[in-house]
Amino acid sequence: MLMGEYLHTIDAKGRLILPAKFREELGEAFIVTKGLDNCLFVYGKEEWAILEGKLKQLPLAKPEARAFVRFFFAGAAEVECDKQGRVLLPTNLRDYAQVEKDVVVLGVSNRVEIWSKSVWDQYNEQISPTVASIAESLVDLGI
Repeated sequence: MLMGEYLHTIDAKGRLILPAKFREELGEAFIVTKGLDNCLFVYGKEEWAILEGKLKQLPLAKPEARAFVRFFFAGAAEVECDKQGRVLLPTNLRDYAQVEKDVVVLGVSNRVEIWSKSVWDQYNEQISPTVASIAESLVDLGI
């Protein structure tokens, strides 16, 4: 399981060092794509295959389904870490997530999320006051 929060920086070439625990879990090559909330989602190949299977089952006739599938697949890139544990994040993905220098790398169960530190801080300011009410609404889902 992927979990934890780590502060890192992107170098001038667009490379990010992923925490060793995450690299072990993700494997040698993995998928980075546009995530929700203006972050990047990172999936190991097995998890990506599960997500891909679910997305393939969405009804092609629905515009929302087509848009969602395009969003995930058009922005996706297969990447590998170099010997120093760095991964080169494609420019289009860095631009999407506003990742320039300081980043936050999160383990979120079956995926890693990469956030611009400033975007992550803004997100936390917005979500923190509502976490208790969100938790209450999840009771119906057995959580």
